Amino acid sequence: MTTVLLTGFEPFAGDATNPSGEAVRVVQERWAGEENLVVEVLPVAFDAAATRLRQLLDEHRPDVVIATGLAGGRAQITPERVAINLADARIPDNDGAQPIDRPVVEGGPAAYFATLPVKAIAAALTGEGIPAAVSHSAGTFVCNHVMFTALDAAEPDVRAGFVHVPYARESAPEGAASLPLDVIVRAVEVTVRTALHVHDDIAAPGGALH
Repeated sequence: MTTVLLTGFEPFAGDATNPSGEAVRVVQERWAGEENLVVEVLPVAFDAAATRLRQLLDEHRPDVVIATGLAGGRAQITPERVAINLADARIPDNDGAQPIDRPVVEGGPAAYFATLPVKAIAAALTGEGIPAAVSHSAGTFVCNHVMFTALDAAEPDVRAGFVHVPYARESAPEGAASLPLDVIVRAVEVTVRTALHVHDDIAAPGGALH
């Protein structure tokens, strides 16, 4: 049976909720696919998140890994194309750690490209009327840390990557870009389905000018 590992994050930086964690729980509740869906809400902590992710990979041996997280300030669903081997935290994580200029994996490569079909995912989302675009930077906080760890630890034939989501409208700070939570949930479901069914990414413009 095909196994999908889907993760979100707990709240951080003073927020009461995190739409990524909320969304993956809802996806789990209403999952009706024939695949085995494993869902986990990770801590927003560099070391703890990486450790738990490696445990999940060892335990479940998934065929597809999709990690999700909050990108406050973005207005679109953004599948990430690149994870860099750098932890450089502007704020402390939920365990109080604030690594500066530290590699995610000592001796690892400078970067990994997602093995998810990121352009196909963005196209599928926009086809459903959900704002989406490929992103080329997952940042240098715990989201990037988890994406790099997933790509470093997964077996070579595993499709893995990361998707950032905006704030959920129901709990967003005043004036912040957001989408309704049910749209974010639908976006995660579309992402999972696309990752399962599209093995070779589409050839379409997806770059950035700056």
